[in-house]
Amino acid sequence: MASEIAPPEIGEAEGCIQCQQGSKLVLFVTGKCHWGCDYCPLSDNRRETPDMFANERRCSNFDEVIEEGKAMRATGTGITGGDPMLDFDKTVEAVVALKKAFGPEHHIHCYTSIPIKPEQAKALGEAGLDELRFHLLDLSLDRYLESVTAASEAGVYVGVELPAEPDKGEKLHLLLKQLDDSPVSFLNLNELEITVGNQKNMDVRGFNLAGGITAAADGSAALAIELKEAAKDLDFHVKFCTASYKDAGQLRNRFRRRGEATLRPYEVLSEDDTIVFGAIPCSLEDASEDVEELTETLGLHQEWIRYNG
Repeated sequence: MASEIAPPEIGEAEGCIQCQQGSKLVLFVTGKCHWGCDYCPLSDNRRETPDMFANERRCSNFDEVIEEGKAMRATGTGITGGDPMLDFDKTVEAVVALKKAFGPEHHIHCYTSIPIKPEQAKALGEAGLDELRFHLLDLSLDRYLESVTAASEAGVYVGVELPAEPDKGEKLHLLLKQLDDSPVSFLNLNELEITVGNQKNMDVRGFNLAGGITAAADGSAALAIELKEAAKDLDFHVKFCTASYKDAGQLRNRFRRRGEATLRPYEVLSEDDTIVFGAIPCSLEDASEDVEELTETLGLHQEWIRYNG
């Protein structure tokens, strides 16, 4: 079944809307992070790496990042890590480069767990950052209030994004009141996922899979729904992003979008949003001769056949 795009909720952040559409380039600007959160889902090959990735493509410079953005017809970019603020100059450079390449309407959001300095918030705003999402490590706004206020004053739309940890319900309920008395415009609650990168830590905390075909932790969805209901009369928007939608919605929509933009003549996008094509195994030594023979015998145009060694 093909993926579907859910309609946006009233008050939903623009970054979320574009992400759901699959139109956001995912820029992994650095793997640097010194927090060591036990629920971090990051794979070992991304942890602490200085390398940069645009979607799944490793990039050595911003020209390659922009090339990937154009390949998927990106309407915006989400800058993530690691923690992008641990490579602050590179993150600012990314915002400037993306705005220059795609125009001021290209929506850019960024994540951080760091209570950034007011001058850093100002620099991000001046570079053109549209949206900044804070990950509150202690589930309290106290350490971050100055940063949140400075970012808001710099013209950046400010939110908080956290996993819904099943054993942190009391703290998260207290956080709702704090956010209501702050410049924060939205709270995104992600369904906690148990992955290869965090499975041992999740076992220690006693978390189990919720069942089905997702990596969701049991109890996370129930808590997120409870919090969303508790915040319905507050002055900020609460969104619950499920593990299944991240996989079957956001990710597949992005794959489909890139596929539609880059399909070769001999490729077909299936109803499952996968690319289907025919392949004939051959050796490197015979490839050139085989391609020539098939082209002549079948009358194929060169665009309809290629050797991928």
